[in-house]
Amino acid sequence: MPSRRAAEEDGPVVRVSSQGVTVVALLADPDAPTDIAQRMARILPERLAEKAGRGRRFDVTVVSEPFTSGTEDPPTLMRRIMDRGSAEDWDIVVALTDLPLHSHGRKIVVDLSHEHGLALLSLPSLGGLRLQTRARRAVEEAVLGLAGPQATEAEGPARSQPLPGPFAGRLAPVHPGPVGEEETADLRYVVSGPRGDLRVLLGMVRANRPWRLVSGLSKALAAALATGAVATLDSTTWSLSGALSAPRLVIAMVGSVGLMIGWLIVDGELWHRSTEGSPEARQRARLYNTSTVLTVGLGVLVCYVGLMVVNLVWALFILNGRVFASMTGTPLHATEYVTLSWFVASVATVAGALGSGLESDEAIRAAAYSTREKERRHMLEGDHGD
Repeated sequence: MPSRRAAEEDGPVVRVSSQGVTVVALLADPDAPTDIAQRMARILPERLAEKAGRGRRFDVTVVSEPFTSGTEDPPTLMRRIMDRGSAEDWDIVVALTDLPLHSHGRKIVVDLSHEHGLALLSLPSLGGLRLQTRARRAVEEAVLGLAGPQATEAEGPARSQPLPGPFAGRLAPVHPGPVGEEETADLRYVVSGPRGDLRVLLGMVRANRPWRLVSGLSKALAAALATGAVATLDSTTWSLSGALSAPRLVIAMVGSVGLMIGWLIVDGELWHRSTEGSPEARQRARLYNTSTVLTVGLGVLVCYVGLMVVNLVWALFILNGRVFASMTGTPLHATEYVTLSWFVASVATVAGALGSGLESDEAIRAAAYSTREKERRHMLEGDHGD
């Protein structure tokens, strides 16, 4: 890794290229991490220069590569990042992945190597809200910590200086964690406890982008939309929707959504079964399965709301108040429109669950998971086959 050390042999490492510019590479996994890295790279040089002060300058480049392919072991990933950076004219390498990383039963936020100018950031550990902002702040703090302190700062090894920002906070469940003596990293931040688990879980769901389920299950949606269009014209459906109370409509909604979720998970073989018997492996399996249920559940809810809106628009366009009143004995008012659309959405969701059986397992997985998560599951399936 081409870098420059401070004048004192035992002092902190200060990384500046020969041209007086610190070259920062954002090594990002494809898909969401690359998108996040490209957006932050537009403003990162200016923000880093402003925070570093003393006239320091930074040049930021984005490299999109699947550096986590085939493994999720943090020490292995750090060695890959070090090997990749040693072949380039980079002073600092910050790697971003949307895989959750684990070590000693803890979820890793970031691994730092001040000696080699490396950082490995796990995006799910930043949570599911304001991810772009949190990721940018995390990268800023990591780069500033690796680049070395200003001349006016207190002397001492860089690794002894904790990072501020998203890595420290009275209400945040982020704190330093243990690092093995043989590992490349010399400083690690982790999340732990219930709040930390929730933070990582939300980040995993965010990485899977559950809204993609809507466009990813075209055959299931076609079956649901066709069923809804026909059911809206059926006088029996009019009578049933008018006879159902609000609690029963809620039960119908929960039942249909639950059926859709269960069918997609079973039919698409989305449930993760750990072959290891260790408590850490079981905890990891629970985390993955919970994120799967939440991802699919949110996607199905989006589909349900969309079906309800489409059915409502269709009913407003096609229904005749006089015919509706003659068949049901009830005037066609706003309440009847909403009740009918609500009930038809439940019926259509059940039809969509059946229609999802026409989708391939690969299509379901593509709709439910991020690119890194799909590769991880392919790797696990290969291990099971061996």
